[in-house]
Amino acid sequence: MQQWLKEVARGKRGSKDLDYEQTKEVARSIISGTATDAQIAAYLIALRMKTESPEELLAFVHAFQDESKKLESSNQPIIDLASPYNGRKTFAGSIPTAILMAEYGLPVFLHGSDSLPPKYGTAIKEILLQLGVSVSQSAHGLAKTMGEAGIAFASTEEFCNSLGKLRKIRKELGVRTLFNTVEKLLNLANAESLMLGAYHRTAINKIAPIFKGLSYKNVYVVQGMEGSEDLPVHRNSFIFKITDNEMESFIVKPEEYGLLIPELDKDIKLSAKEQSDITTAILCGENSKSIQPYYNQVLFNTGIRYHLFGGVNDIGEGIEIAKEQLKEQRGMLQLEKWKASQPENIIS
Repeated sequence: MQQWLKEVARGKRGSKDLDYEQTKEVARSIISGTATDAQIAAYLIALRMKTESPEELLAFVHAFQDESKKLESSNQPIIDLASPYNGRKTFAGSIPTAILMAEYGLPVFLHGSDSLPPKYGTAIKEILLQLGVSVSQSAHGLAKTMGEAGIAFASTEEFCNSLGKLRKIRKELGVRTLFNTVEKLLNLANAESLMLGAYHRTAINKIAPIFKGLSYKNVYVVQGMEGSEDLPVHRNSFIFKITDNEMESFIVKPEEYGLLIPELDKDIKLSAKEQSDITTAILCGENSKSIQPYYNQVLFNTGIRYHLFGGVNDIGEGIEIAKEQLKEQRGMLQLEKWKASQPENIIS
């Protein structure tokens, strides 16, 4: 480990990128426990100062994929929604959106952990617990749930113990590290499609090259709220489609669909209970003034995903389908179906 530290931690002018195999060796030393806590922390901070290359990031993703348990094979074309593991302050509209997608026949996989630095926002795991969803199932149980309900959630650190062992170090450092990206790309469900969020174009350009080395067939990276895959309804946003050879982009505008609203106070952190209550109200068809911003957010994101993954002609058509689902309370019925399909509560 020391020899690689000397390369990445030489300072602003002297540090250099490691190649794929060298970085894979670093990752393996972290996974095996050969590297000490001090060495791991030094490496992560040095890498943050240098910024990791796409090749370095890919090496870590591959190394931790190799150490992860996966869901039992499924014939369904699963969509992986990769939410930030450090949580959200704003409403996590991806949860009701995912439930509507499952009801519409689009199998969706969610994953996460207890909240992490630097944000320590409300994690989707906490929200799902408030909704009564089991967040601890075996690979067999998750495959069964996916087959019956078309939606499942995995507690990632239970499927990748090597990540769980790094939690203490990550909390003590308190800053973003490359693991904030690695954990979202483990593809525990062997999904064909991925939707991932990023803060800005620079971050998207940086991550785009690694998808050539990953197994997804369809990748969309969006300018979502708080770097999530959840698009806002107070501004326009870019969506980037990434293929082996190129990256295409287009803009989505909530105003075009009558869904534009003023930005809510982004410094107010919604608790898991508050998020659960809002989600339940929306899925039950409520559209009162107090939850209108969140209702619009769910419609907008669901319509976009139906257009990207569901075969509808345009976003507007997808939004109309989502409106009917909510009006008929099909989202709430789907949530109950999800919970009923989860007999297991213990990882085996």
